[in-house]
Amino acid sequence: MTKLVSTLAMLAACSAAGAAGGRGAAPDARSIERGRYILKITGCNDCHTPHYAARAGDVPESQWLTGDRLGYRGPWGTTYAPNLRLVLTQLSEDQWVQKARTLQTRPPMPWFALRQMNENDLRAMHRFAVHLGPAGTPAPPYVPPGRDVKPPYIQWPMAATAAPK
Repeated sequence: MTKLVSTLAMLAACSAAGAAGGRGAAPDARSIERGRYILKITGCNDCHTPHYAARAGDVPESQWLTGDRLGYRGPWGTTYAPNLRLVLTQLSEDQWVQKARTLQTRPPMPWFALRQMNENDLRAMHRFAVHLGPAGTPAPPYVPPGRDVKPPYIQWPMAATAAPK
């Protein structure tokens, strides 16, 4: 009987923590909607969702954030937008926040803007991506400067952009 009371007390405490919005709580509809909104307005889909920009955003949500085979070629080499649904579903919210705070990547990813986002927005982005679930395949790997790449890719002006340090 004592074990039953202890178990019920623990369940009640966990339930109360979840209702209070604890980090271990299941994402609520508002935070998922906030993540959806942030991903729309910050341009994440422009690179991380195939054909999103070309179709003026008219891409089913089921295809969002699955990465792209379109490369971005410049003095830094050729980069590809990763499949965020595969990446973020492998990270906890806390791991994602830490990664976003320390991220430094090659162009065209605006990592410096991601670092400026507030923690609640980063968590909402993570919750939305996890809500979508894993889908798609990993993006092609980075290709160093001077190596040939297969199309499709966007060629950035070679003299206009310095390679990141």
